[in-house]
Amino acid sequence: MATSEANVKATIYHNPACGTSRNVLALLRAAGIEPEIIEYVNDPPTRARLVELIRAAGITVREAVRQKSAPYDELGLADPALTDDQLLDAMMAHPILIHRPFVVTDRGTRLCRPAETVLELMDARPAAPRA
Repeated sequence: MATSEANVKATIYHNPACGTSRNVLALLRAAGIEPEIIEYVNDPPTRARLVELIRAAGITVREAVRQKSAPYDELGLADPALTDDQLLDAMMAHPILIHRPFVVTDRGTRLCRPAETVLELMDARPAAPRA
């Protein structure tokens, strides 16, 4: 059994309909971490918070846009001429476009795709439960 990391503070920007997001939540819990859960589709981050998450995760705005959702194609977001501000506008208008799950701990911020990326934010290596 993994060593408990109960003192680790964590926040997950979660979509319970997403298998990867459920797997990340299960990995956190298997490590003894009970994160603050923000269901971002219903309770999206502010624009400033979203920019902060993206920067802290070390990814680009375009990498933070979920491409496998209907609004992506409908809004023409694959257009490389779109600016970061335009992509952020789309994510704020349609939170389902925010890639998931972002996890924030005192050890860092990651867009946890694949799910095992969350292990970079832990000391313990829990068994990999699957939702």
